[in-house]
Amino acid sequence: MLENKILIGVGAVLLLGMMSIFTVGQTERAIKFRLGQIQKVDYEPGLQFKLPFINNIKKFDARIQTMDSNPERFLTLEKKNVIVDSFVKWRIGDLRKFYTVVSGDIDQANLRLDPIIKNAFRDEFGKRNIRQLVSTDRQAIRDILIKSSKPLAAELGMEIIDVRLKRIDLPEEVSSSVFRRMEAERERVAREFRSQGSEAAEKIRADADRQRVVTLANAFRDAEKTRGEGDAKSAEIYANAYGADSEFFTFVRSMNAYKKTFSGSGGMMVLDPDSDFFKYFKNQGSGK
Repeated sequence: MLENKILIGVGAVLLLGMMSIFTVGQTERAIKFRLGQIQKVDYEPGLQFKLPFINNIKKFDARIQTMDSNPERFLTLEKKNVIVDSFVKWRIGDLRKFYTVVSGDIDQANLRLDPIIKNAFRDEFGKRNIRQLVSTDRQAIRDILIKSSKPLAAELGMEIIDVRLKRIDLPEEVSSSVFRRMEAERERVAREFRSQGSEAAEKIRADADRQRVVTLANAFRDAEKTRGEGDAKSAEIYANAYGADSEFFTFVRSMNAYKKTFSGSGGMMVLDPDSDFFKYFKNQGSGK
């Protein structure tokens, strides 16, 4: 009997010891309650102690949560609808407030956070037109959205880590109108470029024609000058040759004339046999 009582006592001590010990993981945050009242929050990770029966522990996920909202329509400055797809990264900030306001429920926290983010989007998009939304750096919009939503999220015990725009789309009716305006603008720019190109082409063509005329005129001038110099040199050579041996020069000229005259066929030439043209034929025939 004594041994049974000892075993029962040891078992009770072990049971009470196990009920007095709890652990907090690296990805957890914990609240200690005493008879339903919050006694302590934000335990350090590791082994912790509590009084059994009157104290109980509730743990919460301390990791970053993602609220992926459904695409929502927002009005821009020019009253055009845009469809925005976004998500929010958040985590528990003030654990006591988080439990008090949303009962520590992640889904309930997302439901409370969703209208806060949408209102921030609505206010920010209402200050910009579509062109600004497309061309503005999304990092700047992100910073503004985080700054405007952080104080309201803090009232829920939540800390906003990031707000991201995944996509900004236009409704079909708006897209068609925007695309038509963009097409007209691109056409206008293209016409302007074509006009500038045509003007530049005409200038280049006119300059090329002018240079062509100048080049041909200079070439013709140089050719005529060279031809004149050649004719003068030829005349000088002929004159010098004739002055050196007029009889031989006359003979060579006559031989060239015979060659040109009698090389053709089918022609007829009537000349006086006593003309100077047959001078050297006569000498050859007489044996001189």
